Amino acid sequence: MPFQVSPGVNVSEIDLTTAIPAVSTSVGAFAGSFQWGPAEVARLVTSEVDLVNQFYKPNSNTAQDFFTAANFLAYSNALRLVRIAGTGANNAADNSALTVLIKNDEHWDGTVEPSIRESGSTFYAKYPGALGNQLRVELCDNAGGGNFGFANWYVNTYFDAPPTTSTWVSDRGGANDELHIAIIDSSTGHFSGTANAVLEIYPFLSKASDARNSSGDLIHWKTYINNNSEYVRIGDEITTTTALNYGSDSTTIFANTTSGFKSLALSGGSDGTPTEGNYQTAYNIFADADQEDVGLIMAGSGGDHLDSDSDQATVINHVIDLATTRKDCVAFYSPHYTDVSSSVAATNLTNVKTFRESDTNRNTSYAFMDSGWKYQYDKYNDVYRWIPLNGDIAGLVARTDNSRDAWFSPAGYNRGQIKNIVRLAYNPSKAHRDALYQKQINPVVSFPGQGTILFGDKTSQTRPSAFDRINVRRLFIVLEKAISTAAKYSLFEFNDAFTRAMFRNMVEPFLRDVQGRRGINDFRVVCDETNNPGSVIDRNEFVGDIYIKPVRSINFIQLNFVAVSTGVDFNEVVGQF
Repeated sequence: MPFQVSPGVNVSEIDLTTAIPAVSTSVGAFAGSFQWGPAEVARLVTSEVDLVNQFYKPNSNTAQDFFTAANFLAYSNALRLVRIAGTGANNAADNSALTVLIKNDEHWDGTVEPSIRESGSTFYAKYPGALGNQLRVELCDNAGGGNFGFANWYVNTYFDAPPTTSTWVSDRGGANDELHIAIIDSSTGHFSGTANAVLEIYPFLSKASDARNSSGDLIHWKTYINNNSEYVRIGDEITTTTALNYGSDSTTIFANTTSGFKSLALSGGSDGTPTEGNYQTAYNIFADADQEDVGLIMAGSGGDHLDSDSDQATVINHVIDLATTRKDCVAFYSPHYTDVSSSVAATNLTNVKTFRESDTNRNTSYAFMDSGWKYQYDKYNDVYRWIPLNGDIAGLVARTDNSRDAWFSPAGYNRGQIKNIVRLAYNPSKAHRDALYQKQINPVVSFPGQGTILFGDKTSQTRPSAFDRINVRRLFIVLEKAISTAAKYSLFEFNDAFTRAMFRNMVEPFLRDVQGRRGINDFRVVCDETNNPGSVIDRNEFVGDIYIKPVRSINFIQLNFVAVSTGVDFNEVVGQF
C-alpha cells in the first residue's frame, strides 16, 4: 500500500487472475479480383451469400478468385478479404469524361472527395469497376408540370408526394429545397436480377447543407447519400444548381430546377488490368499482425490471368514470404493450372515438382502446398471452371480447428474430404504421391467410392523435424500466440520470484489443458533464477523457457500378419517379427 502521513484506511485492489486467453487461428485471408466492393481494404466475409452481397457474382475474369474465397467459406465462416484495384481501374460517373478512382470509404473521405468538388460530375459509382456502368440515378426536385412533372416521373409511386419545401428551410425563410432520388438498376438487371429495378429510394432530402428532419437527422442530400447508399456517391453539387442564401447564418441552399426530374446514367467505369504489383499491394494489408488477426492466407491462383507463370509465382512467393515473416499464420498455395492440365500424368508430375523446386523454392514451415486444381460448377454463369485447391485446403484446416483443434491434422478420410468437386485436373497415383511427398507437395486424391481427399500434411520445410508437419506448426502457432499475448501483462513488473511464479502459474494450467486435449505429450516450464540470473535482470529482461513434446500425426501404417502353427504358443512368437 502507499505510504500515509496520517492515520487512515487505504483500499487497494490487486488482480492476480491473469490467464492465457483463447486466440483465433482459423480466420482466412485472401486478396483477389472482384467486380464490386471496396478495394485495398480488408472486409470480413462470413458466407458465400455475404461474398456475393459485398463483392458481387463472378465473371470469367474474376471466377478463380471468387471461387477460391467461396470454397474456403464452404468450410468456415470467417474470411478477411481484400479486393484488388487493377491498374487503370476507375469509377463510373455521370460525366464519362472524368476518370476517378475511389477505392473505399477511407480513400474517398481522405483523398478523393476534397479533390473533386466542382469537378463537373455529381454522381459516381460507389466502387470501381465496369459494373458501375449499370447504374442510373433519377432525381426530381420540383413538382413541375407537363412531360417532366412529378406526376409523369415513372418512379413517382415510390414517393408519397412531390418535393417542395422542408420544414427546416421554411422555418428559416427559404423555399423549394427538397428533392427525391432513386437509384436504378440497368435494363439487364445486373444488380437485382430485374430489369430497371429500383435499388434504393431517398425521399424528401434537402439541398440545404445543414437541414435536419423532425428527428434531428441530417438530410442534406450529398451527406445523406454518401453516408447511406450502397451504390453511389455524390461529388460535385455546385455546377448543377444555382446557389441561394437564407437566414442570418447565410447557410447555402440550392434552387430547384424548372425541369422537374432528370435521369443520369453512369458510365466510364473500368475494372482495370490486375498486375502482380496490384496483388502484392493488396496482400500487404495483411502484413501487420497487430492490425489483421488472420491465421490462414490463401494465394488463390496467384493471379492466373496475369501475363505469365513467372508473374503468378511472384504473387505466390510474396504470400509465402508474408506468412514466414509474420510467423503466426500459414500460407496455402497450388501449382499453376498449366502445370496440371496435361493428359499425360507423368508430365503433370514433372511440372508440379519443377514448380515446387524452381518457382516456389521456399524452405519454410509456414507454407503448405497442394497438388493441383479442381473442376467445379459455377452456378452464377451455368458453366464449369477450373479452380485452385488451396482455398479448399485452408478451409479444411479451419474446419478442423472448429471441429477438433488446431493441432489435429486436416488430412485423411476423417477430416480431409474436399467439397464441390467434379474431378481433379491431376489425380496422382501411389507412385506419383510418393514422388510428390518427397518434395513437400501434399497430394489431393480421388478414390473411387470414397471421395476426394487431402492425402498429406507436410509443410514446405525441407529439413526433417517436427515442424515439417502442419499440425505441429499450428500447435506452436497457438501456443506462441496465446502465451505471448498473456505475457504482455508482465511487462514493466519486477523480475523477482513473485512475478516468475505468477508466470508459471499462468502457463502451466494452459499447457495441461492442451495436453488433455491431445495436443502435446508432455511439457515443462522453467522460469526461475536459473534462467533469470542477475545479468538478465540487470538488462531489464525476463526469460521463460517452455519445453514441449508435440504429438505426431500418423503418416505410415505397418500391419504385420503372421501365420503360426496350431501348436505354437503365442508368447513364443509375439515381438519376434
